[in-house]
Amino acid sequence: MSMREYSKGETLVANLPYAGMLVIGVAVLLYAYGFSAASLAGAAAYLVYGIVGTLWIMVFVCPYCAYYATRSCPCGYGMIASRIVRRGDGNRFAQKFRRHIPVIVPLWLIPVACGAIVLWRSFSWSLVGLIGTFVIVSYVILPLASRRHACAECPQKVECPWMGEG
Repeated sequence: MSMREYSKGETLVANLPYAGMLVIGVAVLLYAYGFSAASLAGAAAYLVYGIVGTLWIMVFVCPYCAYYATRSCPCGYGMIASRIVRRGDGNRFAQKFRRHIPVIVPLWLIPVACGAIVLWRSFSWSLVGLIGTFVIVSYVILPLASRRHACAECPQKVECPWMGEG
């Protein structure tokens, strides 16, 4: 089976929704809680969590993916993962995906939950707008971009817990 290879530009574009989610998440946290030392630390922790979460996926999921060590990985994780860890058994992809994806799920929840708490106490249309933007990017654009691009072309989509029946 021949897999499409992605240019560096296409890989950059494939990562924009996730990067956008993190940046907007940081903006939600900063706007909601102000620019105090604690707020800055919380926003920085969220950003670091997003970066560490990406590395977590590279270490614990990517070695089991058919895209491992190829330029066919739309987000480029497969090439990076091949420099960090050895290839795993591709038959365990669904198991590894199911086990490790929950590690990054809070990235989708933290800005919404924190923003909602602040909105409950003190309503602000600006914060509603930021949270709405976060929701659109993280819950609509990011999944659509993945499903229509990376997932649609993935040789393991049938056994994938997210895309297929795995």
